[in-house]
Amino acid sequence: MKKILYLVRHAKAEDRASFQRDHDRDLVPEGIMAAARVGRHLAKMGIKPDCLISSTANRAKDTGKVIAEQLHLDPEAMGLEPKLFDGGPKAYLAAINNTGASCQSLMLFGHNPDISYVAEYLTHADVGSMSKGAVVIIEFDGLEWAEVSGRTGTLIDLISPKKLTES
Repeated sequence: MKKILYLVRHAKAEDRASFQRDHDRDLVPEGIMAAARVGRHLAKMGIKPDCLISSTANRAKDTGKVIAEQLHLDPEAMGLEPKLFDGGPKAYLAAINNTGASCQSLMLFGHNPDISYVAEYLTHADVGSMSKGAVVIIEFDGLEWAEVSGRTGTLIDLISPKKLTES
């Protein structure tokens, strides 16, 4: 049985103000529109993940909510994992490895540079630095989530909001 992982970098957010915690930065209108565009594109592709997990940072949660709405999924069903905010690549791998067996497809919402690093670690593909709002789709053939590790996945697609506006 195949497992599908969608790694989503949060969309464009506010610049960090001196009085504001990085964790609390919100999406800007351009980021909301880009997340909606990506969500509509994923919906046209027939993508409907079984499980959604996001960093607790506002910009990641809001990206998740916008995309979930475009996929006709309940945004309130999205799980939150605080360690995805600043826990490093190991936090992403732990979130993936701890996903239940009933979940065949998982969508994670997080941050650079960790999310790009994890995409490259899992696939050994040259993903580079994911742009804001980008989605990497990775397939795992014959593995349970707990078995996912370095070079066990195949890069299926890299979708960026900018590429969607150019096409």
